[in-house]
Amino acid sequence: MKTSPAYPPGDLDVAGRRYKIVDLPALFGSELDRLPLVLRILLENIVRNMRGQERDDAVAAIFGWLASGSSEAEIPFQPGRVLMHDTTSTPALVDIAAMRNVLAEHGVDPSLLNPVIPVDVSVDHSLAVEEFARPDAISLNLQHEMRRNEERYRFLRWASKTLSGVRIHPPGTGIMHTINLEQLATVVCAETRREESGEETWAVPDTLIGTDSHTPMINGIGVLGWGVGGLEAQTVMFGMPTMLRIPDVVGVRLTGALGAACTSTDLALTVTQRLRQAGVTGDFVEFFGPSVDTLSAGDRAVVANMAPEYGATTGYFGIDRHTISYLRATGRTEDAQALVEAYARRTGLWFEPGAEPRYSRVIEIDLDDIGMHVAGPTRPQDRLRLADVPAALQQFSVSAPSPELPLHPIAIASITSCTNTSDPALLIAAGLVARKARAFGLQPARWVKTSLAPGSPASASYLKRTGLLPDLEAIGFGIVGFGCATCIGNSGPLTEPIRKMIDEGSGKPVAALSGNRNFPGRVHPDLDLGFIMSPALVIAYGLAGDADKNLEAGPIQTTADGKPVYLRDLWPTREEIARCLAAAQDTADYRRDFERAEKNPAWHGLDAPDSALFPWDERSNYLQRPPFASLEAGGLLGNYRAYPLMVLGDDITTDHISPASAIPPKSLVADYLVQRGDKRNDLNVFASRRGNWQVMLRGTFHNRNVINLLKDGLPVAHTVHVPSGDVMPIWEAAQRYRDDGESIVVIAGERYGTGSSRDWAAKGLRLLNVRSVLACSFERIHRSNLIGMGILPVQLPAAAIKGMPAIALGDRIEIHADADALSPRCPIAVRVHRANGTVDTIAAKAAVETQLEINLLKAGGVIPLILDQTIQSSRQVAAS
Repeated sequence: MKTSPAYPPGDLDVAGRRYKIVDLPALFGSELDRLPLVLRILLENIVRNMRGQERDDAVAAIFGWLASGSSEAEIPFQPGRVLMHDTTSTPALVDIAAMRNVLAEHGVDPSLLNPVIPVDVSVDHSLAVEEFARPDAISLNLQHEMRRNEERYRFLRWASKTLSGVRIHPPGTGIMHTINLEQLATVVCAETRREESGEETWAVPDTLIGTDSHTPMINGIGVLGWGVGGLEAQTVMFGMPTMLRIPDVVGVRLTGALGAACTSTDLALTVTQRLRQAGVTGDFVEFFGPSVDTLSAGDRAVVANMAPEYGATTGYFGIDRHTISYLRATGRTEDAQALVEAYARRTGLWFEPGAEPRYSRVIEIDLDDIGMHVAGPTRPQDRLRLADVPAALQQFSVSAPSPELPLHPIAIASITSCTNTSDPALLIAAGLVARKARAFGLQPARWVKTSLAPGSPASASYLKRTGLLPDLEAIGFGIVGFGCATCIGNSGPLTEPIRKMIDEGSGKPVAALSGNRNFPGRVHPDLDLGFIMSPALVIAYGLAGDADKNLEAGPIQTTADGKPVYLRDLWPTREEIARCLAAAQDTADYRRDFERAEKNPAWHGLDAPDSALFPWDERSNYLQRPPFASLEAGGLLGNYRAYPLMVLGDDITTDHISPASAIPPKSLVADYLVQRGDKRNDLNVFASRRGNWQVMLRGTFHNRNVINLLKDGLPVAHTVHVPSGDVMPIWEAAQRYRDDGESIVVIAGERYGTGSSRDWAAKGLRLLNVRSVLACSFERIHRSNLIGMGILPVQLPAAAIKGMPAIALGDRIEIHADADALSPRCPIAVRVHRANGTVDTIAAKAAVETQLEINLLKAGGVIPLILDQTIQSSRQVAAS
């Protein structure tokens, strides 16, 4: 690495080893203290990876941010690694496999296409809760998983054998974010770099991007990382930096202390509500203030995990003594711990409770004011006291309620997801509630589906060590597997009483989960209501069986001898949790249990090809070469008039656009798969089929909660082909428009694309040939994914839209988006040509942030850009 005289490297000696470093305090003096920690990390990345005038300009832009706490300047960020899970990695790796075919067809060696930075993939999104409340549930669910996904897993094994730098962690190793916390994250990395004087070892911050929106969980231990779509990850994998406008950094100042009965979940739900109200979409959030020091690494990880729910790119906590304690508790070596502390202190990345950096704005949260909460029943930012839950459900009633079940029975009570199962203290608290409930002889109602799906196999060890696992099993909360499970919608079949209620329409069942999202249909396609809560509260609600019970005041259950049992009778004290946690922990658990899970014999027994080109099978219903992996796909920019394919309201999430739950037996996708030989009652989940573009095409917007405002009463996944007036499946209408040479767009309201990072939500629109999405606001990751597929996101002014007549049948949308005139955030002329001959003009703008995004749109997306660069590079090498 060549170093400018303006930025000479420093030396750091730790445990007898010398490292080169970017010595930020030595280079920038006291001015560095004014920068938020996240900007210091970006600054280090710039100094280390850029050169010449571009580096000088980027450094100046970072410090120029201090003037107003905002900037329009773009900077490159080069993360050290990429993290993916199986259902986002599958389409990304399918893209790469198809791109290798394109290279071979153009006379280029396909083996040249390989990631240039490490890529870790967890297999954690496919586990479904088929079996529960039985001792062998965990092994049976794993068997179901391997059987259903064998073909897809063979493909992932091919990728790990063929693509250099791709490492895949098999089923049973845990949730990707927990694996990241416990195994992968180093906080500070040692990198060997080739210099003019020879090889040098550098100490650098551990940084990453992940193809899951909850990647910021790693911010809880001081690692800067955030979620991106699979398409953006592909650009980074192949050597391009991710370009970003220097972000606004919102400082969240924490004061006070959490109450005795409060958990980190309560804090996370409070932060989510407050920051959604404040509006931090796309911003970096950094926590500071005296009370940060009162929070453990586990507490912080829970809060950081919810960053996508409050709309932020990050939820960052700096490196401090709690980081070191976490590294020690999870079995990192003493030398690794020493390097982290020495490096962070030396480079100005160590968190100081009294520090007051410059922030774009500051939000104050007093921990003293936080109580016991849940969030719901349809959005994670809608925080409620327990006493307010019944009132929140009053609007959801039925005309003929069931005489056998409550109006709002708990259908699912699931301790699940990375959010709350990665913190041992939260699982210990749940185990203590289970122990006390067991002592009272309490059991969940017969209609409640219970489950415990922790983030890490080490959780089984520490729960067993304290004797809490038998208590959990005794009341139905035995471990069903190590994966996302219910949180991602893989909740499996509901109990028969709940199924009957739904069929009869005699009630509105509710899910209680310790996850991060509760959008209608997210947890289960037939459940519209759900509450997010701590693991301990999940057990309480599972025992209550009725969401209309006021657990703050009334009893959960009555014992066999007539004694009422209240939440206070079950709730553990902080001292109980601390004692049990101390007895539970063994640092050897984390590495030992992970390595044991890595040896999964069913996974390693899969026979996978090892050829440079993947052998596609036209008969496959899981893996098909996608048509957009092509050099001929072309860009979608231009000036045109378009028919609206879909007209949508607010809060259309990626779950609405690209469902992840079980494939309904009565659906367009099911019909397609059955025609090709699959069994209608064993179709797996939507997410498992993301490697098949035909399923993506038919499954886009296949959600019963998507209301197409183009016409009242449209069936699920249907629209109107405007020229003919015919009602038909969305994909068939899109095909007819394509055949007729007509352009189409999608129109939506606020917060379009909230939720998961899944790129299907953008790929599906590209497959439908949608040229642009017009919305009042976009969530960050989905906006990026649209651009990655060459689709222009256009931001409409909300006030103007609300003052206009609604889009009606026969209206056409005129868009002027000439490729040569496009620039970041430039005005876009939009006109609505009404069927009655009138024209409305809208002053919209391109929801495009960087010049790289402009280049992607011109190229037609990420894939043609990578293909073109690879072919050109190959030809240059051959010519030399």
